[in-house]
Amino acid sequence: MKPQNILNADLHCHSVVSDGTLTPEALAERAKANGVELWALTDHDEIGGQHRAAAAAKAQGMAYLTGTEISVTFAGETVHIVGLGFDANDAALKQGLRNTRGGREQRAMEMSDSLAKVGIHGAFEGALKFVGNPELISRTHFARFLVESGVCHETPEVFRKYLTEGKPGYVPHRWATLKDAVTWITQAQGIAVIAHPGRYNFSANEEYALFTEFKEHGGRGVEVITGSHTKQEYLKYAEMAKEFGLAASRGSDFHSPDESHTDLGTLPFLPGDLTPIWELLADRIQA
Repeated sequence: MKPQNILNADLHCHSVVSDGTLTPEALAERAKANGVELWALTDHDEIGGQHRAAAAAKAQGMAYLTGTEISVTFAGETVHIVGLGFDANDAALKQGLRNTRGGREQRAMEMSDSLAKVGIHGAFEGALKFVGNPELISRTHFARFLVESGVCHETPEVFRKYLTEGKPGYVPHRWATLKDAVTWITQAQGIAVIAHPGRYNFSANEEYALFTEFKEHGGRGVEVITGSHTKQEYLKYAEMAKEFGLAASRGSDFHSPDESHTDLGTLPFLPGDLTPIWELLADRIQA
């Protein structure tokens, strides 16, 4: 039997149900083609695609874990918490996610107004064309509109010039608390995971506080191997996983064939001295 860490698990990606460009079925097909053995769809603040994803994984002969990625405000920053292996029919989780999504439309309108002030008109309507679920309109959809309309050549340019703090189109959003997100996931029999910790603009003290509070609320995992981490960050967060007694997760954070630099199933394996998150979720895996 091969070691548990040598498993091509991809436990972080997005479909048209949030801000991805592929359907859950197309993602499952792509994951299988890329050798993924254990998969999770983790749409932002939404679990509406879970039954489709689970059925698609089964049709591909691929093991599946339920998933979502919850937006949280911590120390003034937006942090993402991935939930894995929960009951997708849990009423409290569904209501919590509904409340988190609630502020997106108002925020999107304010983003559009901000862009109009610098001569970019019709951004709200333009972004809506890229949205599968209007409740989940996000900066990504505005970015696609800005590329399509020729304001920018590619998505990274959008985020250099617009939609980030201090630039036109930026509007902060007050998300769930860290405690809310971890509680919703764990009470639904799932496990909470800090997503791509290397992406946050935290000082060493703030990052330590995030990990400490996350653990206190019942969080049990951290993404060590993920699409936006460097090799140095793989090592750093492997050490932090050990320091805090957290299991390690692995996921590409794939959104689109045209936008994502890391494809489903193409990441390095987890380091052998860590506990893979799927070991803690063995009884929640849908075969």
